[in-house]
Amino acid sequence: MYLTWLDNNSWLIELAGKRILLDPWLVGDLIFANLTWLFRGSRSRDRPIPENLDLILLSQGIEDHAHPETLKQLDKSIPVVASPSAAKVALSLGFDQVTALAHGETFTLADQVQILATVGSLVGPTTKENGYLFTALDTGMKLYYEPHGFHDSRLKEFAPIDVVITPQIDLALPLVGSIIKGNQNGLKLAQAVHPQVMIPTAAGGDITFEGMLVSVLNTIGSPNKFREKLAQHHPTTQVVEPQPGVSYEVAIGTNRTELSVKPAALST
Repeated sequence: MYLTWLDNNSWLIELAGKRILLDPWLVGDLIFANLTWLFRGSRSRDRPIPENLDLILLSQGIEDHAHPETLKQLDKSIPVVASPSAAKVALSLGFDQVTALAHGETFTLADQVQILATVGSLVGPTTKENGYLFTALDTGMKLYYEPHGFHDSRLKEFAPIDVVITPQIDLALPLVGSIIKGNQNGLKLAQAVHPQVMIPTAAGGDITFEGMLVSVLNTIGSPNKFREKLAQHHPTTQVVEPQPGVSYEVAIGTNRTELSVKPAALST
């Protein structure tokens, strides 16, 4: 398995020989509902679009997961798998093959990778978006991704899950509470699924954020505190803090006790 963090929630996942682009924001600014005064994310330069993609995977329909400007740049013949709300975005942008996954449904990519949609974060008053559990069908290696730290209680049925990508801190808004729950929920997830590797997401990377929303966000916890607590209760779990644009090879032995995580040649 090769994992390349492309900033924020964007990942290139290479599993069982397949290249999956997850929640891509690679070009242009990140703005919610065209309200630049509320929130704006920007980077000094765009990231290159990965080549030879087998699948685009979208967990949520909002802009930081289904970024319209980035999706417009992608080949519309690439298959898209998405939450129901994100599927509507992909269809509106002209993608030819769009599969909406409800919670509990699966999609199998070329008989090599199975993707299970799990219950994800609450977005708006009623919509629960998707997390995803990936399984390489040849080796049984499992990867789980949920970008806001809202985890499906049924995940423990799939334990052990080798690699988990999820936030490790909380971000909270006044009167609203935590919109990202990584601090305690990440530790609970480790207890439930016994991962060998945990990797943070939803961080800034090489990005600058500004706007009124940023000024009132409250950070709870820290990566160092998370690692300390994890070491106390789950000493066999390794935390890897990726660098943007660097591809990491994750190799796990068949008996689930051998682990190697190391930077690899950039494959984008």
